[in-house]
Amino acid sequence: MSGGAPRRVELLQGTLDLIVLRALDTMGPLHAYALAARLEQVADHPLNLNQGTLYPALVRLEQRNWIKGTWQKTQNNRDAKYYAITGRGRRMLGEQTERWRRLAGLVDKLLTSE
Repeated sequence: MSGGAPRRVELLQGTLDLIVLRALDTMGPLHAYALAARLEQVADHPLNLNQGTLYPALVRLEQRNWIKGTWQKTQNNRDAKYYAITGRGRRMLGEQTERWRRLAGLVDKLLTSE
């Protein structure tokens, strides 16, 4: 990419679920704001994560019983819903990770073949 500010990364449909599951699996329970901040911090490029993107994903994952939310106090003594991955979520993380790797391998092969 040439000069200017880096372009924000737009997530492919379905990848946000995988990213959230992986983050909660490796970082432990987090509330939505901390999760978004941490993901933006570790991203190589600006990540387009806003409330309209992240919250529906958290609701969807909780409805599928892949994560569980519990209300707790933050370090600032505010109430926040902390999300943690469930056993079912860990199983889905394994399945989704394998599926993502196969898809990424196919796309890479197609893009690099002449």
